[in-house]
Amino acid sequence: MSKTYLFYDIETTGLNKAFDQVLTFAGVRTDAKLNTVDRHTVTVRLRPDVVPSPAAIITNRISQKQWSSGVCELEAVRHIHQWMNAAGTVSVGYNSLGFDDEFLRFSFYRNLLPAYSHQYRNGCRRMDILPVAILFWLYKPEVLNWPQLDGKASLKLEHLSAANDLLGGPSHDAAADAEATLQLARRLITNSEMWHYLEGCFRKDVDLHRARRLPIRLESAVGEHRLGLMVASEIGTSRKFQAPVLSLGDSIPYPNQSLWLRLDLDNLAGTRIDSVAETTWVMRKRYGEPGILLPPSKRYWEKLSSECDLLVQENIAWLEAHRDVLRAIAEYYRSYRYEFIPDLDPDAALYQVGFFPKADEALGLKFGRANPEDMAGLIGEFTNPTARSLAVRIVGRNFPEHLPEGYSSEFEAYLKRVNPPMAEDSLKDYTGKSRTTAQSALAELRQLRSDQTLDAQQHGLLDELETYLTARFCKASSPSRSFE
Repeated sequence: MSKTYLFYDIETTGLNKAFDQVLTFAGVRTDAKLNTVDRHTVTVRLRPDVVPSPAAIITNRISQKQWSSGVCELEAVRHIHQWMNAAGTVSVGYNSLGFDDEFLRFSFYRNLLPAYSHQYRNGCRRMDILPVAILFWLYKPEVLNWPQLDGKASLKLEHLSAANDLLGGPSHDAAADAEATLQLARRLITNSEMWHYLEGCFRKDVDLHRARRLPIRLESAVGEHRLGLMVASEIGTSRKFQAPVLSLGDSIPYPNQSLWLRLDLDNLAGTRIDSVAETTWVMRKRYGEPGILLPPSKRYWEKLSSECDLLVQENIAWLEAHRDVLRAIAEYYRSYRYEFIPDLDPDAALYQVGFFPKADEALGLKFGRANPEDMAGLIGEFTNPTARSLAVRIVGRNFPEHLPEGYSSEFEAYLKRVNPPMAEDSLKDYTGKSRTTAQSALAELRQLRSDQTLDAQQHGLLDELETYLTARFCKASSPSRSFE
């Protein structure tokens, strides 16, 4: 099976992966040597239930004319799913596994498409250029010019692009950012040995094999504990994106997650059996995904400060002397379960409902390919209540004229829930974050208008968004509770 890379980027209505939507998708498909073979683009029409974030609109500069045109979300997401699931596709973005990929995962799920198949089926997998760039910055800095912001290295794509003349187009434009990511990869692949080693970090089998070769540093009643260096963007520039870590084993309820205890924290030695959650920090890693694990060999370890090295050695010695606490730490994190959220909205329930029954998954594929007039007849065939609710919303969002009266009343009730009179009554996602409402968007919009750095185009975008929100949502609100 021949491998192709799909370098892609998305622009969205906001940052909420469960409730916001894609507005534009752009991808560049290349062969294994990064030669362009195809391009994919799609512009998506704004759904009737989505309230765009004003901050997102002035960042991506997508006008009402643009988000009023394009194809409906169902059609767009079907295209994206097909492109990312083409046999042998490696989907590649910049910080994509931290945002874009999960955003698309919810988009697939919401439209009854397999949410994870692009990660493993038919030779497909994913890759993220941000952690690759971090490793080059650390160990092969001569490959690129590295921009600085306030005295610190900035690894934002827009800054790397400007410093290395990767692209002349605007940032926060899906097509421009996808192309810039490809151009960046072409610079990095010139060091083929480093590139191919790091590409292995995004293959589950290779990543797992490397993790099992890390040296055993401690043993306890729960097993062997291996020592490594975790490289991840969330660790931050001040620590050079690196943290010494000790393996605790795999999560029991989530066996695809391995657990790594950070050893560079001052209060670790203050841990007691009843204070594990307050004084420890464990990083959850899925093999084949960031963070990137490195062995504690001299060439990597010497990037740590002498103070950090001393602290790590002290913490290891303390854990060795307090194996009962180490056992408690491991048992706490290995058995930890995320809290079940009752009455979670179907759009936000991907991680809570897990996989739909096989019959419903097959029906979802059939449903998405059906003519709009035939969809309503298939809704009642879903056995899973969440899948059934999503099917009703798919028709209501994309083809409301084909929604029968019984289902129409259900969809209208949902539209009232996304436009509550009071912002505190908004729907919550799986993390507890609120869905953007017209009320909260208008409040944000008024605050943004005072920003002196906005240009005339951005002020115009805020004006047309305010007009849209007032016409679309405010008339439906209670007259006794205005948005002003």
